Amino acid sequence: MSVSPLPFSLVAVVSLLIHGMAAAATLSVSVTDAAGRPLPDAVVMLEPASGRLPVKPMAGVEVGQAARQFTPAVTVVTVGTPVSFPNHDTVRHHVYSFSPAKTFELKLYAGVPATPVVFDKPGVAVLGCNIHDQMAAWIIVVDTPHFARTAAAGTAPLAGVAPGHYRLKAWHPSLPADVAPAATPITLGADDQSTTVRLASRAAP
Repeated sequence: MSVSPLPFSLVAVVSLLIHGMAAAATLSVSVTDAAGRPLPDAVVMLEPASGRLPVKPMAGVEVGQAARQFTPAVTVVTVGTPVSFPNHDTVRHHVYSFSPAKTFELKLYAGVPATPVVFDKPGVAVLGCNIHDQMAAWIIVVDTPHFARTAAAGTAPLAGVAPGHYRLKAWHPSLPADVAPAATPITLGADDQSTTVRLASRAAP
């Protein structure tokens, strides 16, 4: 039995995909404050200089409430991701956001709301509780598959990035709510790279 050869166009596409996977590298990003101190819980993301990369909604994302605090305080999701807000406290909470990225209210409740909140627009949503003023959290909605949150040392890896021209953006909760993530042009090759982003913010003492 003979097998027909693949069309040239399909061979070319497969070859490009294989080459892209082989050439994908990791960009290690360090985020510091204005004094050079590391910033944990910063969010870094890579967006193409032109066009956009395909993204899929994430599954199973939760921002809970425990000990009258949101947990985690910083959450990163892709556009279209539904987020659940389980209340693990013995008191009821009233969760809200008035941010342009997402405006919603989950009025005074216990347990788990029946319907998750879908974050369908990129940006930063600041969360609060109408009952407990000390509660605050942030959901960063990104329109790229390349994103990460920095660890305690202020570093985060962005793995599997194909060579090309990008905008590297960084954000931290200490920045004013109306400040957009800082953007820096960066060109990536096939080899792993590292870079540092300094934000006009202040690390926690």
